[in-house]
This record gives sequence, structure tokens and C-alpha cells, in this order.
Amino acid sequence: MTLDVTDAEQIAKAVARAQAVFGRIDVLVNNAGYGYLAAVEEGEDGEVRALFDANVFGLVNTTKAVLPGMRARRSGHIVNISSLGGLVGFGATGYYHATRFAVEGLSESLAAEVAPLGINVTIVEPAAFRTNRSGPSMRQSATTIDDYAPTAGTRRASTLATYGHQPGDPARAAQAVIDAVTAESPRYACYWAKPRTTSPPPSSTPSKPPSTTGGR
Repeated sequence: MTLDVTDAEQIAKAVARAQAVFGRIDVLVNNAGYGYLAAVEEGEDGEVRALFDANVFGLVNTTKAVLPGMRARRSGHIVNISSLGGLVGFGATGYYHATRFAVEGLSESLAAEVAPLGINVTIVEPAAFRTNRSGPSMRQSATTIDDYAPTAGTRRASTLATYGHQPGDPARAAQAVIDAVTAESPRYACYWAKPRTTSPPPSSTPSKPPSTTGGR
């Protein structure tokens, strides 16, 4: 079913339809979201609110729609897709980071609330993936301030170029992002997704364990 998570009526209909067809919803994966490139001062109010509607309030409303059934059965699993950007922030993506930090805090509290009811909550914090998140789904502020060009301007350009859908080796593109992230914030080491039989790219810094609550 097509579902716009910013539309409460569509959420209610989709959940009701799923329950009617399958009898129950055992797992909810909150994966809807997109990016927004702008220095904080460059952020446009309407765009920022739309970003929060999709990345945060869409997740909240979808979660609230499935929780009654999970509570009644005393079972269920909610998987919230966050990001490395929910752990550390970089220039030109502050509003996107704000939405992911919100998902982190909300998920931690939700996990504490629903664990006694038999419901698990897991936060997934990936790094670079070649999805539409930074391609067609990426939005960018039309407002630009020259003073931020050395940091925010460079970040905007590199984000669009490296994450975007360009021809070439996807592994090399992903590794370029990883190198940039770990160099800028050495507290974190992130790895791009590879088959389980292979080793992650080497790093001189230890990786931060995934933030997983309730569903360990």
C-alpha cells in the first residue's frame, strides 16, 4: 500500500488494512525519511518543518498507530531507522541531524516504556548507503550565505557528489564518505554494508557499538 507518513489518515487506513488482511502487525520498521542540506542559519522554516514531519512525526504517528495492537498481544518489535547522523553532527546537515537525534532520544524512552509490555525497540544507525536519501530525495536550501561556504558549502558539494547516484565504484564512493566522517570526528568509525563473509574496511579507531535497546 502507498503510505505518506505525514498524512495521519493514510497511516490509520494502512494500519487498519494490514490488520484486516494479516490479523496482526508483529513488526514495524520506520524507514521513511530524507535529507536536507543547509547551514543552520540558511534553513527555511517551511522546509525544516516538512523535514521534521517526515523524519520524526511520521515515525511517531505510525508507531502510535500500531502500539495498541502490540500492547494487547504483549508482543511486537519496532525498528527505527536512524543514522550515524543521530550520534554526531556535521556542518550543512544540522536539521537532518536534529531529526535523527530526536529519533534516538524518542526510541530510548519508548524502549523503556514498552519493554515491560513485551515489545522490543531497536535503533539502526547506518552510515553511507547508495539510496535515494541523498539523490532524488535530498532537498537543499535555496538560501546561501557566503560566510558558510568554507564549511557548509564544501559539505553540501561533497555530500551530493559522494552520496549521489553517479557512475563508478559504489564501494569506493562509500569508503570516501567513511574516511571523511572518521577524519572529521574520530570518536566514531563507521562501515558501509558488506556481505557477512567479508571484513569491514580497516580503521584506526574503534567503532561505537550500535545503539540497540530492548531487542538485544
